[in-house]
Amino acid sequence: MIITALGVLAVPTLSIHFEPEILAHLAQAAAGDTVHVTLSLGADSAPAQVGAVTPRGPLAEIMKAGLLAAGTALAFRQPRANRVGRAVVTPDGQLIVDGHPLPFPSPSKAAGAVTGNLINGWTLWHDPDGRTLDDLREELKKRTTE
Repeated sequence: MIITALGVLAVPTLSIHFEPEILAHLAQAAAGDTVHVTLSLGADSAPAQVGAVTPRGPLAEIMKAGLLAAGTALAFRQPRANRVGRAVVTPDGQLIVDGHPLPFPSPSKAAGAVTGNLINGWTLWHDPDGRTLDDLREELKKRTTE
């Protein structure tokens, strides 16, 4: 029951079921990690099959070339500003930044959300191997010109 200015509102009970794989992932996450969980409507039947998501936007081409995968954690450090940032690449090519509820459509918008400044996200974000997104973009250019 929810009490509003308009009176009492009856709401249904919300039941959330987590697959064992999700619980295992949560158990392995470190204290500072952010785990993103997507909820969808379902029925008592089998879960709906989700079609493949095609990357779009600025990261699309490097994702399609296999240089950047969905789920990759990107990071940056700015020691003088005492700032760090972490973002996860979504299947559709956006970035989910820790501490922000909605994904960002470009690396620079995601970086700006963390730094509070206009900044080149292509040179700021690094993949787990230490390469910037700009490095990955340059690698793609080399592949297409050869």
